[in-house]
Amino acid sequence: MQVPASFEYAKATSVEAALVLLERYGPEARVVAGGHSLLPMMKLRLAEPEALIDINDVHELSFIRVDGDHLRVGTLVRHAELLGSAVAGEHFPILHDAERVIADPVVRNRGTVGGSLCQADPSEDLSAAFAALRASAVIRSRDGERTVPIREFHTGPYETVVGEGELLTELRVPIRGGGSSAYEKVERRVGDWPLAAAGAALWLDGDRVAEVGIGLTAVRAEHFVAAEAEDVVRGAVPSEEVFREAGRVAAEHCDPGSDQRGPADYKRHLAGELTTRALRRAYERCRI
Repeated sequence: MQVPASFEYAKATSVEAALVLLERYGPEARVVAGGHSLLPMMKLRLAEPEALIDINDVHELSFIRVDGDHLRVGTLVRHAELLGSAVAGEHFPILHDAERVIADPVVRNRGTVGGSLCQADPSEDLSAAFAALRASAVIRSRDGERTVPIREFHTGPYETVVGEGELLTELRVPIRGGGSSAYEKVERRVGDWPLAAAGAALWLDGDRVAEVGIGLTAVRAEHFVAAEAEDVVRGAVPSEEVFREAGRVAAEHCDPGSDQRGPADYKRHLAGELTTRALRRAYERCRI
């Protein structure tokens, strides 16, 4: 039976208490909420934190609301809560698209938005979705608060900009008119990690694309973003030809590897095809 290495355990009931505990236990402490990413790694001894800080009772981090021109999502929001949020789906249908294909109901009922982003798995779905939406991450420490564009949040596989003594507290997604979004994913079986997935967000100004976001996951796209493909679409008149060219460019600039889920050339093909599909569906939603 696989068991984790020994660790200390502490429970926080507020953000401030969590930050005090992070300071007390130092750099070898890890925050846990849903635990569906961290605990399996601990059982395999791929992660061996000296202390776990449980934030399940930090209810101030469990919220979804519109505040001015932003949708704010607390990091303790469960996947099922984001999937069931009418306000999130109204403004950003990509979030519902992505949540529907994340794992299974058991994981969605316990796993959290913040846990998924901080785990920084290279095949994680929400990282691509929030990258497409050009969201920002709010990070707190005992010294104050800082805001980081989600496109700068991940520094590598399983690595983020969240530093020692810091806690990701919320995501802020800018709301602007004239747009919509979509997410497309291919997986070997329901609930699995993707072979490839793409998210797209479009904002129109008249008959042209004023701004665009394209997120990719599982294909080694830098910061989960297809920046070169965005350049194809930005300023263009939306069309099937434009979307297919963006897909071609997205495929060209990602760098998938071959593994048990499939060969690299197939994943590259999927990156292009799913980018095209996500752009197409986002545009169709803009016109409704």
